[in-house]
Amino acid sequence: MTTATLRTKIATPRRSVEAGSRGQWLRFAILVALAAFALIPIAGTVGLSLRANNGTGSLTLDNFAHVLSSSGTVAWLVNSLQVALATVVVSVAVAAPAGYVLSRGRGRLVGGYSLLLFVVQALPVITSVIPLFILFSHIGLADNLVGITILYVASSMSVATWMMASYMDGIPGSLEEAAWIDGASVFKGFLHIVLRNSLPGVLSTAIFTFLMAWNDYLVASIFLRSAGTFTLPIGVQTFFQQHSTDWGSVMAVAVIMLLPPTIIFATLNKFFSVGGVAGSLAGQ
Repeated sequence: MTTATLRTKIATPRRSVEAGSRGQWLRFAILVALAAFALIPIAGTVGLSLRANNGTGSLTLDNFAHVLSSSGTVAWLVNSLQVALATVVVSVAVAAPAGYVLSRGRGRLVGGYSLLLFVVQALPVITSVIPLFILFSHIGLADNLVGITILYVASSMSVATWMMASYMDGIPGSLEEAAWIDGASVFKGFLHIVLRNSLPGVLSTAIFTFLMAWNDYLVASIFLRSAGTFTLPIGVQTFFQQHSTDWGSVMAVAVIMLLPPTIIFATLNKFFSVGGVAGSLAGQ
Protein backbone atom coordinates (compact mmCIF):
# COMPACT_ATOMS: atom_id res chain seq x y z
CA MET A 1 0.00 0.00 0.00
CA THR A 2 1.45 3.34 -1.05
CA THR A 3 1.81 6.29 1.26
CA ALA A 4 -0.70 8.35 -0.79
CA THR A 5 -3.35 5.64 -0.52
CA LEU A 6 -2.83 5.38 3.23
CA ARG A 7 -3.18 9.14 3.63
CA THR A 8 -6.39 9.11 1.59
CA LYS A 9 -7.92 6.40 3.77
CA ILE A 10 -6.98 8.29 6.93
CA ALA A 11 -8.31 11.62 5.59
CA THR A 12 -11.66 10.19 4.46
CA PRO A 13 -12.95 9.26 7.97
CA ARG A 14 -11.63 12.59 9.26
CA ARG A 15 -13.66 14.50 6.65
CA SER A 16 -16.72 12.39 7.50
CA VAL A 17 -16.35 13.22 11.18
CA GLU A 18 -15.93 16.92 10.40
CA ALA A 19 -19.00 16.89 8.14
CA GLY A 20 -21.03 15.12 10.81
CA SER A 21 -19.89 17.65 13.41
CA ARG A 22 -20.88 20.56 11.16
CA GLY A 23 -24.27 18.94 10.61
CA GLN A 24 -24.82 18.61 14.35
CA TRP A 25 -23.89 22.25 14.94
CA LEU A 26 -26.24 23.32 12.14
CA ARG A 27 -29.14 21.37 13.66
CA PHE A 28 -28.31 22.81 17.07
CA ALA A 29 -28.30 26.36 15.66
CA ILE A 30 -31.67 25.77 13.98
CA LEU A 31 -33.17 24.45 17.23
CA VAL A 32 -31.80 27.42 19.18
CA ALA A 33 -33.29 29.82 16.62
CA LEU A 34 -36.68 28.10 16.77
CA ALA A 35 -36.62 28.12 20.59
CA ALA A 36 -35.73 31.83 20.62
CA PHE A 37 -38.56 32.55 18.18
CA ALA A 38 -41.03 30.61 20.35
CA LEU A 39 -39.91 32.51 23.46
CA ILE A 40 -40.52 35.96 21.93
CA PRO A 41 -44.17 36.17 23.14
CA ILE A 42 -43.12 35.12 26.66
CA ALA A 43 -40.32 37.70 26.71
CA GLY A 44 -42.78 40.35 25.53
CA THR A 45 -45.27 39.41 28.24
CA VAL A 46 -42.64 39.58 30.98
CA GLY A 47 -41.31 42.88 29.62
CA LEU A 48 -44.75 44.52 29.54
CA SER A 49 -45.51 43.28 33.05
CA LEU A 50 -42.38 45.04 34.34
CA ARG A 51 -42.95 48.30 32.46
CA ALA A 52 -44.21 51.32 34.38
CA ASN A 53 -47.58 52.76 33.37
CA ASN A 54 -46.36 56.34 33.54
CA GLY A 55 -44.81 56.15 30.08
CA THR A 56 -41.21 56.44 31.29
CA GLY A 57 -40.33 52.91 30.22
CA SER A 58 -38.60 52.15 33.53
CA LEU A 59 -38.75 48.67 35.06
CA THR A 60 -40.91 48.23 38.14
CA LEU A 61 -42.86 45.64 40.13
CA ASP A 62 -45.81 48.00 40.64
CA ASN A 63 -48.04 46.00 38.30
CA PHE A 64 -47.55 42.85 40.38
CA ALA A 65 -48.14 44.77 43.62
CA HIS A 66 -51.33 46.19 42.16
CA VAL A 67 -52.84 42.91 40.98
CA LEU A 68 -51.91 41.08 44.20
CA SER A 69 -53.22 43.75 46.59
CA SER A 70 -56.00 45.58 44.73
CA SER A 71 -57.73 42.79 42.83
CA GLY A 72 -58.92 39.24 43.32
CA THR A 73 -55.82 37.70 41.75
CA VAL A 74 -54.78 35.82 44.89
CA ALA A 75 -58.26 34.28 45.26
CA TRP A 76 -58.32 33.42 41.55
CA LEU A 77 -54.89 31.81 41.88
CA VAL A 78 -56.07 29.69 44.83
CA ASN A 79 -59.22 28.67 42.93
CA SER A 80 -57.19 27.67 39.87
CA LEU A 81 -54.75 25.63 41.95
CA GLN A 82 -57.56 23.85 43.81
CA VAL A 83 -59.41 22.98 40.62
CA ALA A 84 -56.30 21.93 38.67
CA LEU A 85 -54.80 19.79 41.45
CA ALA A 86 -58.13 18.10 42.18
CA THR A 87 -58.50 17.36 38.46
CA VAL A 88 -55.02 15.84 38.36
CA VAL A 89 -55.56 13.61 41.40
CA VAL A 90 -58.94 12.26 40.31
CA SER A 91 -58.01 11.90 36.64
CA VAL A 92 -54.78 9.98 37.32
CA ALA A 93 -56.44 7.81 39.99
CA VAL A 94 -59.13 6.76 37.51
CA ALA A 95 -57.09 6.76 34.29
CA ALA A 96 -54.30 4.51 35.64
CA PRO A 97 -56.45 1.40 36.27
CA ALA A 98 -58.61 2.20 33.23
CA GLY A 99 -55.51 2.41 31.05
CA TYR A 100 -54.28 -0.89 32.53
CA VAL A 101 -57.52 -2.58 31.47
CA LEU A 102 -57.23 -1.06 28.00
CA SER A 103 -53.59 -2.18 27.71
CA ARG A 104 -53.86 -5.72 29.07
CA GLY A 105 -57.46 -6.65 28.40
CA ARG A 106 -58.64 -8.54 25.34
CA GLY A 107 -62.15 -9.16 24.12
CA ARG A 108 -65.27 -7.43 22.83
CA LEU A 109 -65.92 -5.52 26.03
CA VAL A 110 -62.46 -3.98 25.99
CA GLY A 111 -62.79 -3.22 22.28
CA GLY A 112 -66.14 -1.52 22.90
CA TYR A 113 -64.67 0.39 25.82
CA SER A 114 -61.79 1.57 23.61
CA LEU A 115 -64.22 2.64 20.88
CA LEU A 116 -66.34 4.53 23.41
CA LEU A 117 -63.28 6.46 24.60
CA PHE A 118 -62.48 7.39 21.01
CA VAL A 119 -66.03 8.62 20.37
CA VAL A 120 -66.04 10.69 23.58
CA GLN A 121 -62.66 12.18 22.71
CA ALA A 122 -63.88 13.14 19.22
CA LEU A 123 -66.92 15.08 20.49
CA PRO A 124 -66.45 18.88 20.60
CA VAL A 125 -66.70 20.26 24.13
CA ILE A 126 -69.15 22.96 23.06
CA THR A 127 -71.78 20.35 22.17
CA SER A 128 -72.14 19.28 25.81
CA VAL A 129 -71.49 22.53 27.68
CA ILE A 130 -74.97 24.06 27.41
CA PRO A 131 -76.93 20.88 28.36
CA LEU A 132 -74.55 20.33 31.28
CA PHE A 133 -74.97 23.94 32.41
CA ILE A 134 -78.74 23.48 32.52
CA LEU A 135 -78.35 20.21 34.43
CA PHE A 136 -75.81 21.63 36.87
CA SER A 137 -78.02 24.68 37.49
CA HIS A 138 -80.78 22.40 38.77
CA ILE A 139 -78.52 20.47 41.14
CA GLY A 140 -76.54 23.43 42.49
CA LEU A 141 -73.22 22.77 40.73
CA ALA A 142 -73.24 25.82 38.43
CA ASP A 143 -70.99 28.68 39.55
CA ASN A 144 -69.25 26.15 41.78
CA LEU A 145 -65.65 24.94 41.88
CA VAL A 146 -66.77 21.36 42.52
CA GLY A 147 -68.93 21.43 39.42
CA ILE A 148 -66.17 22.81 37.21
CA THR A 149 -63.76 20.18 38.57
CA ILE A 150 -66.21 17.41 37.65
CA LEU A 151 -66.37 18.79 34.12
CA TYR A 152 -62.59 18.94 33.80
CA VAL A 153 -62.19 15.38 35.05
CA ALA A 154 -64.83 14.15 32.62
CA SER A 155 -63.37 16.02 29.65
CA SER A 156 -59.80 14.84 30.33
CA MET A 157 -60.60 11.24 31.18
CA SER A 158 -60.58 9.78 27.66
CA VAL A 159 -57.22 11.31 26.69
CA ALA A 160 -55.72 10.51 30.11
CA THR A 161 -56.78 6.86 29.78
CA TRP A 162 -55.27 6.62 26.31
CA MET A 163 -52.02 8.13 27.55
CA MET A 164 -51.75 5.66 30.42
CA ALA A 165 -52.62 2.72 28.17
CA SER A 166 -50.01 3.76 25.59
CA TYR A 167 -47.26 3.86 28.20
CA MET A 168 -48.31 0.58 29.84
CA ASP A 169 -48.16 -1.14 26.46
CA GLY A 170 -44.39 -0.73 26.64
CA ILE A 171 -44.11 -2.61 29.97
CA PRO A 172 -43.64 -6.33 29.30
CA GLY A 173 -46.26 -8.66 30.73
CA SER A 174 -43.47 -11.03 31.81
CA LEU A 175 -42.75 -8.73 34.75
CA GLU A 176 -46.29 -9.20 36.05
CA GLU A 177 -46.18 -12.92 35.42
CA ALA A 178 -43.05 -13.19 37.54
CA ALA A 179 -44.83 -11.34 40.34
CA TRP A 180 -47.86 -13.64 40.06
CA ILE A 181 -45.60 -16.69 40.30
CA ASP A 182 -44.19 -15.22 43.53
CA GLY A 183 -47.73 -15.04 44.93
CA ALA A 184 -48.78 -11.48 44.10
CA SER A 185 -52.40 -10.82 43.17
CA VAL A 186 -53.43 -9.07 39.96
CA PHE A 187 -53.96 -5.83 41.87
CA LYS A 188 -50.56 -6.06 43.58
CA GLY A 189 -48.93 -6.82 40.23
CA PHE A 190 -50.54 -3.72 38.78
CA LEU A 191 -49.66 -1.57 41.77
CA HIS A 192 -46.08 -2.69 42.41
CA ILE A 193 -44.94 -3.63 38.88
CA VAL A 194 -46.92 -1.76 36.22
CA LEU A 195 -47.78 1.44 38.07
CA ARG A 196 -44.31 1.79 39.61
CA ASN A 197 -42.67 1.49 36.19
CA SER A 198 -45.26 3.85 34.68
CA LEU A 199 -44.09 6.92 36.60
CA PRO A 200 -43.15 8.88 33.44
CA GLY A 201 -46.57 8.06 31.97
CA VAL A 202 -48.30 9.10 35.19
CA LEU A 203 -46.39 12.39 35.22
CA SER A 204 -47.19 13.05 31.55
CA THR A 205 -50.88 12.41 32.22
CA ALA A 206 -50.78 14.60 35.32
CA ILE A 207 -49.15 17.48 33.44
CA PHE A 208 -51.65 17.17 30.59
CA THR A 209 -54.67 17.26 32.90
CA PHE A 210 -53.16 20.08 34.96
CA LEU A 211 -52.60 22.28 31.91
CA MET A 212 -56.05 21.47 30.54
CA ALA A 213 -57.73 22.61 33.76
CA TRP A 214 -55.31 25.48 34.39
CA ASN A 215 -55.68 27.13 30.97
CA ASP A 216 -59.37 26.51 30.28
CA TYR A 217 -61.44 29.56 29.46
CA LEU A 218 -64.45 28.33 27.46
CA VAL A 219 -66.03 26.05 30.05
CA ALA A 220 -65.14 28.28 32.99
CA SER A 221 -66.62 31.38 31.29
CA ILE A 222 -69.98 29.63 31.03
CA PHE A 223 -70.14 27.96 34.44
CA LEU A 224 -68.43 30.52 36.70
CA ARG A 225 -70.45 33.70 37.25
CA SER A 226 -69.43 35.26 40.57
CA ALA A 227 -66.05 36.87 41.25
CA GLY A 228 -65.47 34.59 44.24
CA THR A 229 -65.38 31.49 42.02
CA PHE A 230 -63.33 32.93 39.15
CA THR A 231 -60.20 31.12 38.04
CA LEU A 232 -57.25 33.05 36.62
CA PRO A 233 -58.27 32.81 32.92
CA ILE A 234 -61.67 34.30 33.81
CA GLY A 235 -60.33 36.81 36.30
CA VAL A 236 -57.88 38.35 33.82
CA GLN A 237 -60.76 39.58 31.66
CA THR A 238 -61.86 41.93 34.45
CA PHE A 239 -58.90 44.16 33.58
CA PHE A 240 -60.35 44.78 30.11
CA GLN A 241 -62.58 47.85 30.22
CA GLN A 242 -64.96 49.09 27.52
CA HIS A 243 -62.74 51.98 26.41
CA SER A 244 -59.35 51.09 27.89
CA THR A 245 -57.22 48.16 29.00
CA ASP A 246 -54.76 48.01 31.86
CA TRP A 247 -52.11 46.12 29.94
CA GLY A 248 -49.60 46.19 32.76
CA SER A 249 -52.02 44.38 35.08
CA VAL A 250 -53.06 41.96 32.34
CA MET A 251 -49.45 40.99 31.66
CA ALA A 252 -48.67 40.72 35.38
CA VAL A 253 -51.52 38.22 35.80
CA ALA A 254 -50.29 36.38 32.69
CA VAL A 255 -46.84 36.03 34.24
CA ILE A 256 -48.40 34.74 37.47
CA MET A 257 -50.28 32.16 35.38
CA LEU A 258 -46.98 31.05 33.82
CA LEU A 259 -45.24 30.37 37.10
CA PRO A 260 -47.04 27.26 38.53
CA PRO A 261 -46.83 25.15 35.31
CA THR A 262 -43.20 26.17 34.83
CA ILE A 263 -42.27 25.30 38.42
CA ILE A 264 -44.13 21.98 38.29
CA PHE A 265 -42.52 20.89 35.02
CA ALA A 266 -39.03 22.00 36.13
CA THR A 267 -39.46 20.02 39.36
CA LEU A 268 -40.80 16.84 37.77
CA ASN A 269 -38.65 16.86 34.64
CA LYS A 270 -35.91 14.74 36.27
CA PHE A 271 -38.40 11.91 36.84
CA PHE A 272 -39.12 11.46 33.11
CA SER A 273 -37.04 8.33 32.68
CA VAL A 274 -37.61 4.76 31.54
CA GLY A 275 -34.61 3.42 33.41
CA GLY A 276 -36.76 1.31 35.73
CA VAL A 277 -38.10 -0.85 32.91
CA ALA A 278 -34.68 -1.08 31.25
CA GLY A 279 -33.16 -2.27 34.52
CA SER A 280 -35.87 -4.87 35.03
CA LEU A 281 -35.14 -6.36 31.61
CA ALA A 282 -31.34 -6.26 31.90
CA GLY A 283 -31.05 -9.98 32.59
CA GLN A 284 -33.21 -11.08 29.69
